[in-house]
Amino acid sequence: MRTGVQVIDATRQSWQGLVYVWRNEVAFRQYALFALVLTPIALLFGENNLERALLLCSLLLVLLVEIINTAIEAVVDRIGEEPHKLSGAAKDIGSAAVVMSILIFALTWLILLFF
Repeated sequence: MRTGVQVIDATRQSWQGLVYVWRNEVAFRQYALFALVLTPIALLFGENNLERALLLCSLLLVLLVEIINTAIEAVVDRIGEEPHKLSGAAKDIGSAAVVMSILIFALTWLILLFF
């Protein structure tokens, strides 16, 4: 019985995390709306299920990494607002991860749709 409760709690907490990111991160909302627009394109122009999956997963990857970046920023801000080189590095690294996910997205779409 406890396992069922844990699944419900985990689902509720995950939903709360998504709501937080949606409400507080402009970049996440922009990427989510971008993904919403591109999803039908991925489904229409992917030549097979593997291509469709790669196109969609590259979109979701950007959202996933933005969520992780937001979590890093929240933890750093919780620890303290005063400048510290490790705090700055953590935020910069999280941001770099988002940029890398966007590059993966762009390369995936370019290769699958144009080459």
